[in-house]
Amino acid sequence: MKYYIIAGEASGDLHGSNLIHELKLLDKSAQIRCWGGDKMQYAGATLVKHYSELAFMGFIEVLKNIRTIFKNLANCKADILQYQPDVLVLIDYPGFNLRIASWAKQNNFRVIYYISPQVWAWKESRVRGIKKNVDKMLVILPFEKDFYKKWDFEVEYVGHPLVKVVDDYKFSHPDLETANDKNRMGVIALKSRQSIVAILPGSRKQEILKKLPIMLSVAKHFPEYHFVVAKAPGIEDDFYQSLLSPYQNVSSVTNQTYELLRVAKAALVTSGTATLETALFGVPEVVCYKGSAVSFQIAKWLITIQYICLVNLIMKKEVVKELIQEQLTENNLTKELKKILHDSDKQSKMKEDYVALKNLLSQGGNASANAANSIYVFLQS
Repeated sequence: MKYYIIAGEASGDLHGSNLIHELKLLDKSAQIRCWGGDKMQYAGATLVKHYSELAFMGFIEVLKNIRTIFKNLANCKADILQYQPDVLVLIDYPGFNLRIASWAKQNNFRVIYYISPQVWAWKESRVRGIKKNVDKMLVILPFEKDFYKKWDFEVEYVGHPLVKVVDDYKFSHPDLETANDKNRMGVIALKSRQSIVAILPGSRKQEILKKLPIMLSVAKHFPEYHFVVAKAPGIEDDFYQSLLSPYQNVSSVTNQTYELLRVAKAALVTSGTATLETALFGVPEVVCYKGSAVSFQIAKWLITIQYICLVNLIMKKEVVKELIQEQLTENNLTKELKKILHDSDKQSKMKEDYVALKNLLSQGGNASANAANSIYVFLQS
């Protein structure tokens, strides 16, 4: 079978790579072409476009880059037409993928959506387009099945892929000394510092520039800790240099986020998949979000959910503190970091909630294998 998979950011690249691995186990003759990243390419797909060239965050940022976005859409459609896949698998990334889904349906391609767009957060009306253009929806959050049910759209819950990803990492790295040669120097550097705070500022340049300076500003209030920034793959080191250089107790790692979370006492994390990864590693965290003022006001008007952090959304309560927009200040972040570093009761309660979170996400089993099997069975019908 010929598969065409589209992911537009780092988390999609991770989940796409695991899906590709499972598809290849099921379908020995699988041919896979993708828009994604290094992980999907390493898993065996032919990479057409890297997600680092696709990432535009916020309403204003999208408008500024609208010509590039439309050019990417046109190129993607042309490539699909030339490749003629048996199925198109879309991974999250709704601004792009929902447009591709509509076009693909008109051109008689079968469409499977793996990892639902967050239509439950804003613009629920998009479900009508999903019902019309998507042949099968595979969801990874427990509440999404009930959400789609009220729209009379039957979806399949496959579990959350991060549970197995993190568990597999812990199993294969029972001790950090087992890290491979490529990562050994960075790991040893991490292990040599016993009091580490991880900073996960995101994977897009726009969001990093908005949030990282504030996240770094708290370092001077904690001279006894060493702050380590997890750099995004695909972004050059020079981009970070001027941001990190003013601080004596700040360093960085590349492609070692999980090694970092293994040793961190706490973490400052941008909203998104990284908040779940941090929770699954049991690391107390503060969630940081800041966008352009105009984009935030538009989002505030459209978004109907109580929380922006996936940990809180899934648990339906505030497990971790969210500092959003004007709340994300050096003073507020310093106060919250002190709490999760020094308040043992708060740490214990947060870790207790993390265990409950993992139990919820584990109910579906191996998400990547479940999704691959569902796609494979669908193609046989």
